[in-house]
Amino acid sequence: MISPTPLELAQSGSLEELYGKLGAVRMGAGWAKPTPSLWAEPKKTFLPFVWSYAKAKGALDAAGRLINTELAERRNLILQNPAGDYATSRTIVAAYQMIMPGEKARSHRHTPNALRLIIDAEPGAYTIVNGEKLTMMPGDVVLTPNWCWHGHGNEGGACAYWLDVLDVPLVQLLEPMFFEPHPDDFEKESVVANASPMYFSWADTQRRLAEAGARSNRQPAEIALGGLGREKSALATMALSMIELKPKQSTAPRKVMANSVFGVANGSGTTEAGDARLSWSRGDVIVVPAWQSHVHRSDEGAVLFRVTDEPVMEKLGFLREGKPAH
Repeated sequence: MISPTPLELAQSGSLEELYGKLGAVRMGAGWAKPTPSLWAEPKKTFLPFVWSYAKAKGALDAAGRLINTELAERRNLILQNPAGDYATSRTIVAAYQMIMPGEKARSHRHTPNALRLIIDAEPGAYTIVNGEKLTMMPGDVVLTPNWCWHGHGNEGGACAYWLDVLDVPLVQLLEPMFFEPHPDDFEKESVVANASPMYFSWADTQRRLAEAGARSNRQPAEIALGGLGREKSALATMALSMIELKPKQSTAPRKVMANSVFGVANGSGTTEAGDARLSWSRGDVIVVPAWQSHVHRSDEGAVLFRVTDEPVMEKLGFLREGKPAH
């Protein structure tokens, strides 16, 4: 269609004629939009869900026979929300990953922030972050912040499995996506880590949870995993914490304008989120999208690793608490 002139637009004799001309100049009538652009509260487009570690482990074992690290930059399984095409929640994507004995996963860096919760591993599994070789044992958490070189290796005798969590959907939305493979394929170890801000050991987490539990007045204990000199936010876009539920304990019901992914570090239990009731055990992953009322319960006791985009929501002035339904 030929673009109308200003005079032709001004001389439109009906709304229908005007609408047709507006389309040709890539404009739309804001008063006639088919759906509103503003609404009373957030739409619940992503769904609460739980992914089975046992099933993922079986699939990864099959992948170990079928694809090697030469063909795959990372041997991982992306946890796709039932309501979405790719992401686990609107701003966060999670994935299970496995590396076999004797393998190395090539080093690279990217603008998305990333971290991993180790589920199963034996001595010899490691991540190198900016030259620091960080061991990976069950319950450990390792950070790979924005633009840090990182790669993985396994010098042990058993496969290592972990949960990756990244802010890739947020970076894709805002579009500052950069990725670079390491020029040497595998980054050289130049520093032996001592007390790295990129690393949180399971032993230290258990010690801190025990201390917090003694002060928690019978409520579930929660500790922040800070890193990089910040107590509340380990990464610029994601805050991390560990929550311990003693047997028969439950968290306080919560409804918050922030997305959360929970990795089950230990134990079993259930999560009620919106209309869903999700059962989980060690290694499973739960997503609670933003503005969904939720509560976690455990009969036998559990530790949940929480990753949330609260830092983003807080910095933008969007973080708020609502009245939970539970």
